Amino acid sequence: MPTENVVLPRPVSGSDATTSDSADGMPRVSRWTIVLLLAATFGGGMAMIVPMAYSLTLRLDQLAPGRADMLGYILGAGSAATLVVAPLTGILSDRTRSRWGRRRPFTVIGVALGVFAVPIMALAPDLLVLTIGWVLSTVGWGTAGGSVGNWQADRLPASQRASVSGLTGLMAQIAPVVGIMLVGPLGSDVLAVFIVPAAIAVLLIGAFVVLAKEPDTRGVRHARRLTVLGVIRSYGFRPRQVPDFAWNWAGRFVFFLGLTLTTSFSVFFVSQRLSLPVPEVAAVLALTSGLSIVSATVGAIGSGWLSDRSGRRKPFILLGAVLFAAGCVISAFAWGLPLVVTGMLVSSLGIAVFSAVGQALVLDVLPERETQAGRYMAIVAFSQKIPGVIAPVVAPLLLVIGGGTQNYTALYLAASVLAVAGGAIIALRVRGVR
Repeated sequence: MPTENVVLPRPVSGSDATTSDSADGMPRVSRWTIVLLLAATFGGGMAMIVPMAYSLTLRLDQLAPGRADMLGYILGAGSAATLVVAPLTGILSDRTRSRWGRRRPFTVIGVALGVFAVPIMALAPDLLVLTIGWVLSTVGWGTAGGSVGNWQADRLPASQRASVSGLTGLMAQIAPVVGIMLVGPLGSDVLAVFIVPAAIAVLLIGAFVVLAKEPDTRGVRHARRLTVLGVIRSYGFRPRQVPDFAWNWAGRFVFFLGLTLTTSFSVFFVSQRLSLPVPEVAAVLALTSGLSIVSATVGAIGSGWLSDRSGRRKPFILLGAVLFAAGCVISAFAWGLPLVVTGMLVSSLGIAVFSAVGQALVLDVLPERETQAGRYMAIVAFSQKIPGVIAPVVAPLLLVIGGGTQNYTALYLAASVLAVAGGAIIALRVRGVR
């Protein structure tokens, strides 16, 4: 899609921007606005990931005991839906003219849809309805979270990208930890384990919507009309025109394929390795999740700060990939609580480092930021969403290696190889960023 000759207004004063000190001329975002951004990221992460990591598994175990393979298909359906919807909402938000700006209307729409999906999942009478509920939930919270991410692309200068991305990445990791700690004691009260994360998300994202300023876009005019053919073309891009963006996309795709192999089945993994019933896994996840707050904090904030200070991205991305891979190798051969916990903590450290600096690199190489940030951020999301479709299908094939049904050793070793490969692609092929 051709570049449009339109530049959106940027705030240069007031409560949410300070004087520019960045080489790209963008004003720094105030601390108060960053706090609101972190709160919204925390809420969105809780609403999206807690059902994925715990609530869905609990409901699936009630509806179809012993059918761990069905979790992959349900998660895959949700990821497939976002592949279609995410670019469309990104493109539409790029062109939205409203008093609220171009991002906030989609934040509100996403939250409303996510809330609507809660009773559908919690009260689902069968797997089909549960899948429908999860698709609606994924699209809703994904739209809300995506619009918050687009706001970051619009507003953050280069001098704040890694440090703020480190903080938002930390919130995204801590949110499901806190969420599982909150819903774990609720046990088999399925309605509550779905409602609690969503209610917290509504409050925190709502605060961001109301208090974080965004320029009025009612006066913006676009040189070209949006057509159906234009929308279809916007789902892709030409790698030769934006090679750094393309190689970064490829590396993220491979890394997140490895990551998604493990996250989709973490509850069943712990259940097998510690010989625990699925409902009792919550206590172990609460323990590992609580401890991982420390590793995630060190990884996300530390790497983000060092990256912004040094002006380097790629060494930290490679380090994060290697750490995650090391955690996967430990988990692959873990059959007791100490090694299970160790593997998860090392993995969480790696994810924190990769995610914090990786998000900053995404913003560094983002093409056509002024006019099509939402479109390209949605394309970046493909590098995580497509693995979300592929991994749940591939994982069962790895789990049956050797003739069994739960070969988590093969699953975690495959994840480690993919993680290192993804980090290496970014470190070796992206040229325009150090």
